[in-house]
Amino acid sequence: MSTWYRHILDDLARTYPDRIRDPVLIVRVGEQRLYRFERGLPMQHYPVSTSRFGVGNRDGSLRTPLGVHQVRRRIGDQAPPGTIFRGRRNTGEVARILNGPGERSPDDNITSRILWLDGLEEGVNRGDGIDSFQRFIYIHGTDEEGRIGRPASDGCVRMTNTDVIELFDRVPQGTLVVIVE
Repeated sequence: MSTWYRHILDDLARTYPDRIRDPVLIVRVGEQRLYRFERGLPMQHYPVSTSRFGVGNRDGSLRTPLGVHQVRRRIGDQAPPGTIFRGRRNTGEVARILNGPGERSPDDNITSRILWLDGLEEGVNRGDGIDSFQRFIYIHGTDEEGRIGRPASDGCVRMTNTDVIELFDRVPQGTLVVIVE
C-alpha cells in the first residue's frame, strides 16, 4: 500500500497534538473505503457507502461531510447483529439484510452499531447549519448491504453489519475520524 495517508496523519499530529491518535479512522469517499490505523500504520480497511448526493456539510443536504471528526458517542454495544435503531434507541427488532446490489429497504434502517461523529473543524463540520453532530452523522450498519461499496446513504457512512461490529469493538470514544474525497 502506498503512503497516501502519511500527510493526513502528520496533519492530525500538528493540528491536534493533545488528542490521542491511536486508532485513527480515514474514510476515502472516492474509494468508498474506511481505513483503521494504529501506530501510524494501516491495520484494516473496509468497504463503505457514503452519500448518494456527494459530499457537503449543509444541514438538510443529505451529503457526507468532509474534515476531521471525533467519535463522540458509541451506541449498540452487545446488540445482536442486524438490530434496528431508531432515534439511537434499540428497537429490539432485527432487520432482514438485503444483499442484492439494487435491493432497497423501505425504512433505510440503521443497524447493529452506531459511531456518532462530532465535527472538530469550525466552519467546516462544526457550527450553525453545518454541524455533523447536530446532523446526526454516523458510521453505522445497514440493512442494504448489497449497496456497500458505492454511494447510497443519506449522509452517513454505512458499513456491513459484521464490519461495523468489528470496528466498533476497536474504536473508543474520542477516536479521530477524517473524511476525505
